[in-house]
Amino acid sequence: MAVRRFAVVAVMLVSLAAATAARAQSMLDQVDLTSPAFTQSEMSRDEIAAAIAAAPDGGIVDLSGRSLNGLDLAGLDLRRLKLQSARLNRARLVGADLSGVVLDQAWLLNADLSDAKLVGASLFGTQLIGARLDRADLSGARIAADATRASARGARFDAADMSADMRNQSMGLMRGVFISAALDGASFRGANLSRSVFDFASLRGADLSGAKLVAAELSGTTWAGATVAGTDFARADLNSARLGGMVDRDRALNLDKAVNLDRAFTD
Repeated sequence: MAVRRFAVVAVMLVSLAAATAARAQSMLDQVDLTSPAFTQSEMSRDEIAAAIAAAPDGGIVDLSGRSLNGLDLAGLDLRRLKLQSARLNRARLVGADLSGVVLDQAWLLNADLSDAKLVGASLFGTQLIGARLDRADLSGARIAADATRASARGARFDAADMSADMRNQSMGLMRGVFISAALDGASFRGANLSRSVFDFASLRGADLSGAKLVAAELSGTTWAGATVAGTDFARADLNSARLGGMVDRDRALNLDKAVNLDRAFTD
């Protein structure tokens, strides 16, 4: 029976991985990522810094749709930029301040945003696949972005909104997607993660106190050392999730109302 159960679980995991990989790649299939628009930059770091300095006090520098791929913008104060639909693939934004910046539909594939500030930023339809967000602060941000395979160890998502936009979307259901992401030690205190997708993500040591995971997709997630006091699991899918080592599991909300709880690993 144990061998049979293992085989069934293995098949389920393979099927889930294939489905989530296809979903993550759907947007990428629509563009040529080798084209100059996604690989080159039409501005330099100095030109961006000069544009910010030349703008009137409180003025916004609109770089929407610009190709800024591969730029080193580490440490810059970019709070006066508008970067909607901008392309920043493989850009280096380590320690940059992007608090409150509009990054809707922006491309940040494999970008490095380690230690960056994105407090209250808008990331709706943003492509963050493979990005680094280690120790970044996204508190209060609106994140309906695809961060598949991203690394966000020690990042802060406190009071962030990753919930699904239930209105009719031509781009499909927009929500936070962190498939196979490394979220160890991240903080999601009070965050709205309803209907978000975290399949196969690592949440070891993460703090989800008071977070809403209503109807979230959590198949194959790992929870060792994660704090879940007041975390709402109503209708969340825990198929093949590893719940062993959860902290304050007895204080979680609606864990008994999660989907596929009987298929989760509790030891």
